[in-house]
Amino acid sequence: MNTSQSATNAAHKKSNFFGALASGLCLIHCVAMPLFFVAQATATHHHEDEHGHDHHDHPDMGWWGSLDFIFLALSIVAVFYSAKNTSLKWMPLALYASWAVLAFIVLNEKLHLMHLPHEAIYLPTLALIGLHIYNIRYCDCEKEESLVPE
Repeated sequence: MNTSQSATNAAHKKSNFFGALASGLCLIHCVAMPLFFVAQATATHHHEDEHGHDHHDHPDMGWWGSLDFIFLALSIVAVFYSAKNTSLKWMPLALYASWAVLAFIVLNEKLHLMHLPHEAIYLPTLALIGLHIYNIRYCDCEKEESLVPE
């Protein structure tokens, strides 16, 4: 394997590792969101009882809600590089389709277009994690690179 092949293989593994990590953090964020709602509602109720004024800031707004878009941005970068560097012909479509479903669900939650259960976000997030891990394990990028004349 030459230096170019080594660099391409390393970049491929890094983009997939980064994609799996970003998707995993996104999943943790999505699982924690309902807990955040409950914690804030409890704190707000407790605060209203003690001080007599109302703070109903929605936890989906502000820094916590903006994490959705940060994870989407990180995820599309990882999908782009992973799809670009895979030898698996079906992988780019699977990565982009999973990301598109995830983006739709996030935007749907923000814009309230249709009622979807919050748990719907778990499927595309888990799919992205699984696809990135599968791509690391089964992509034969070294073999693909060796077919390119130098």
